[in-house]
Amino acid sequence: MPLTVEPESMQAVTDYKADLNQRYWEYQKSQFGDWQRFFERPYAQDGRPPVFLEREVWRNVIINPAASQREISRLLALVPEPDRHKWFRSMNSSQALAQSILGNLAIYDILHCLTELQDDDGQSLFGNAQMGFDNFAMEFKVGHLGEPRPTSLDAYVFGSYRVAIECKFTEADVGTCSRPRLTPRDTNYESEHCDGTYSKQRGRRERCPLTEIGVLYWRYVPHLFRWQSDSDLSPCPLNRNYQLVRNILAVSINADGTVSLEGGHVVLMYDERNPAFQEGGDGLAAYRETRAALRQPTMLRRCSWQRIIQHLRHKGFLSWLTEHLTFKYGL
Repeated sequence: MPLTVEPESMQAVTDYKADLNQRYWEYQKSQFGDWQRFFERPYAQDGRPPVFLEREVWRNVIINPAASQREISRLLALVPEPDRHKWFRSMNSSQALAQSILGNLAIYDILHCLTELQDDDGQSLFGNAQMGFDNFAMEFKVGHLGEPRPTSLDAYVFGSYRVAIECKFTEADVGTCSRPRLTPRDTNYESEHCDGTYSKQRGRRERCPLTEIGVLYWRYVPHLFRWQSDSDLSPCPLNRNYQLVRNILAVSINADGTVSLEGGHVVLMYDERNPAFQEGGDGLAAYRETRAALRQPTMLRRCSWQRIIQHLRHKGFLSWLTEHLTFKYGL
């Protein structure tokens, strides 16, 4: 059933993005006076954020003005060019924001300061995780869930206790399943299109088209969630909660197929100004629904970028970074 978006919600989204775009263009004019060298086009009046030229895309990551070449290389290497998202060149990129914040904390060996934070529900944000550059990765691939394209975690803390970090910024949701969004133009439409329910469709043997092609999500979902795999479900609980569920599976399922409810958790980082993560928003609703279904609810936690940056300011860490985050993003 399609969602009905209230006019006031639409206006809130419009205002949120307009404010960000104004900041971006001011940032561009201040930091990149010779815009033709760096951007696709000059100041735009059509609600479009600045987009870097492909050869200059690395500049979308905030870099210490006094950084050595070694520090710059370490920072940029955290997200290699093939792993950059489609919209990485846009100042709206959540991946570039995450690399700017988490990446700099990693290369300057300050990640551990995040262990002092609590999540929005009062839990330790990173629990028992050991935080440091040597056990931190971005765009980490998880290869044992049977996926044609392995789950790529935005950020990942590995070790005896694992934390997957899902990074959101201006997104309208937490990441939904692609199968209900397939259209007749897609080559796999006939075999894999789904109507958004967990039920046998289009002559398939399995209730989920992903299970049909060997993806193992539903083998493990009942071990971690109060969702059963042996009966129809409408709507499918993975539809709008898809990315959060994938992250939880990634930290809970070991390479040998064993399941652990105590070995790690997922942290959702979000912009508290984004209407999607406020009351009535799809992102917040998906977070709450996913957490409520977990057999161990503390396996999913959340914290805003604002609280993280406020903590950095309070500790006096990387003042050049927090200043640029204020100017560029208003954070």
